[in-house]
Amino acid sequence: FMKIYRNTKEILRKDTMGRRFSLAGLGILALGMVASFTPSWYPPTDPAPSGAIAAFFYHYWTVISFLALPLGFLTASIGSYFINRFARRTWPGSKMLGRPDQVLERNLKGLDDKHAYYAYSLPVPYALSGPFGLINLAIRSDRGKVTVDGERWREPFSIGRIFTLFAREGVGNPSKELAEQEKYLRDYLSKLQNGTETNGVDVSEVPITSAVVFLNEALQLSLNNPTVPALRADQLKDFIRRRSKEVKVTSATQKLLTQLLADNALGAQEEEEA
Repeated sequence: FMKIYRNTKEILRKDTMGRRFSLAGLGILALGMVASFTPSWYPPTDPAPSGAIAAFFYHYWTVISFLALPLGFLTASIGSYFINRFARRTWPGSKMLGRPDQVLERNLKGLDDKHAYYAYSLPVPYALSGPFGLINLAIRSDRGKVTVDGERWREPFSIGRIFTLFAREGVGNPSKELAEQEKYLRDYLSKLQNGTETNGVDVSEVPITSAVVFLNEALQLSLNNPTVPALRADQLKDFIRRRSKEVKVTSATQKLLTQLLADNALGAQEEEEA
């Protein structure tokens, strides 16, 4: 079975952080709404209320109302950022709850023990090692439509996007993101290589491939010569198998790579494939 190295503690920490930011954002927005009612409860022509809290709202309700709106949306947006990447949810086409890292794992099910899956345990969020070297993955979870034209990634405008503006992850620029992550991985492998007795085996130059994986089955994907592979989750295993045929590293290199990554995986212990 495929080896799994998952930094569960970090994933759950950021899930909790997302929920707390979301609740804080809602609380701030609620505070601003309450403050906006102050002139109705305490008209300016009436004497100031005697209670400390009521008096504070009486004098500063305008400032509170105007500050609460942007601050509440910003805080809630930070919460949505973490929730979209780390929280469990129900996915289209599946009745099972799962975090993005778990959904990706399910789509890798069936790979043998020559493969290892890393979730938030390396300097990049998601990676896979195997006979091909390393595959670096950028994950997206939104539904909707994404158009890829070379290096350009676009989400066509729709009314629905306005109502989900602060709850969406957004496609961003995966090409740039993956290029930066490849550099992090290359530097990381060089560091591991320099600090280890490798018996002439060099893992610092193993092939690194990158791909974008869209986990949501409801996404519509339109491709025109993308500079990096853009895949639906159910296409990922076929992509991995093709890569294994196109590029092969020596068994000694693969073994050392897997061992070095396993020994240095951040906060992760090997799991058995479910």
